[in-house]
Amino acid sequence: MADKNADSPAPSSNNTGSQKPTHSNTGGLRGVRTTSLFRAVNFELFVKPNKAVMAFGLVAITGCVAYIGYMHAMKENKADELVYEQYRPDGSTEWTKTKRSKWD
Repeated sequence: MADKNADSPAPSSNNTGSQKPTHSNTGGLRGVRTTSLFRAVNFELFVKPNKAVMAFGLVAITGCVAYIGYMHAMKENKADELVYEQYRPDGSTEWTKTKRSKWD
């Protein structure tokens, strides 16, 4: 028959009556018992924070959002202008706006 206390550690001779906690004192989820899949998918929960990588990531995501905003603004500005270059038979060019109907 299996012993009921097989999971508990064997008592030591210098035991003061208090048991060690099962989790580490590092904080966060590093000391919690989890599966390998959970650790692989959520690795950022188990590694120490790296300020240089965090700063690079913040700059990168801010740059991406700024670029998307810039592209959106340029698209709106070009939609209002709708300018094209018109060539004349004598070889000169002229910039003209597209003609709009009264219904626009």
